[in-house]
Amino acid sequence: MILPIVAYGDPVLRKVGEEIDKDYPNLKELIANMKETMYNAQGVGLAAPQIGKAIRLFLIDASPFAEDEELTKEEQDSLKDFNKVFINAQIIEEEGNEWAFNEGCLSIPEVREDVFRQEKVTIKYQDENFDTHTETLTGLAARVFQHEYDHIEGILFTDKLSSLKKRIIKKKLENISKGKINAGYRMRFPKLKKR
Repeated sequence: MILPIVAYGDPVLRKVGEEIDKDYPNLKELIANMKETMYNAQGVGLAAPQIGKAIRLFLIDASPFAEDEELTKEEQDSLKDFNKVFINAQIIEEEGNEWAFNEGCLSIPEVREDVFRQEKVTIKYQDENFDTHTETLTGLAARVFQHEYDHIEGILFTDKLSSLKKRIIKKKLENISKGKINAGYRMRFPKLKKR
């Protein structure tokens, strides 16, 4: 089932997600619905807060990046099968030089900006079977992971922009939160208080 994606301005996007266990209600169905929602919106990642649930769950399918001819063969190969569910993820270590990449977000349609992130992360997480994994990710895999991880920490990519960039996109963000956008996929907009 395709779920509506929560738009910028909704308080759930600012909550730190709670850890879950294997008894979380309808978890397999939730993961399947999130995958369907992500693919419908042509995203490469989707975090539970983006569908209104403040829990530590996100999924990534970075395989579309494997087609990028600017990447090395090794990078393309590492992304080809990078399709995973992350539960209760933790970043153990971030290292390497920060590098810029033009990022977007399904909760913030039509806004793309360069964001600086470190090139290598060591992570610990549970998969959908609650098996624990520790891995080191580099390049685009690390970047997509960091973007989705930020969601379960209540952080959006726009928080990482300079104050000048934030001022430039302020009106776009206001329009998104008011529902003045056509994303091309189902969205849920915040209920704004009447003044």
